[in-house]
Amino acid sequence: MKRTSFLRAAAAVGAGALLASCAGILGPRQVELPLHKLQASIDRRFPLNNRMLELFEIQLTRPQLALIPDTSRIALTMDAAVAPPFLRKSWTGTIAMSGGLRLDAARGAVYMVEPRVDRVAIGGMDDLRQRQMAKVANLLVDQTLRDMPMYSLKPEDLRYAGVQFVPRGIAVTRDALVVTLEPAR
Repeated sequence: MKRTSFLRAAAAVGAGALLASCAGILGPRQVELPLHKLQASIDRRFPLNNRMLELFEIQLTRPQLALIPDTSRIALTMDAAVAPPFLRKSWTGTIAMSGGLRLDAARGAVYMVEPRVDRVAIGGMDDLRQRQMAKVANLLVDQTLRDMPMYSLKPEDLRYAGVQFVPRGIAVTRDALVVTLEPAR
């Protein structure tokens, strides 16, 4: 009976040592997040409706994501419908914005940082209103995208060959985001 217990304990220690050595052998690995997966993740979060400064009802729809590898940024273009609550009239157009990327290892998610509005094109608005709308759009983008994950890694992305991995870095390519994972210590 004691011999069986000893053998089981030795097997458990051996398995643990084997797994620990596998973690060291495996080293860093990369997970590619293709543009179509990122787009699907963003699509689930839209439409966005917001009332800004009690002056405008703004609805953002049809987000289109693009990757900008030269600057390690992402771009997002959205259709916008702007309606002052005191008028029956509404304006439609697009808002284009871009931002950097931040990897939150604890949450296993990719976030946009330092978003900025690059272009506002709302039909039927004069230049003064377009400039005012750009200011409102910057506030809106900051409020709505600050804590919105662009993509959350799945548990199976963070586990490989029985080893738990943690995200450590992110790179932007033409067609995908590439997340570098390292074995958890």
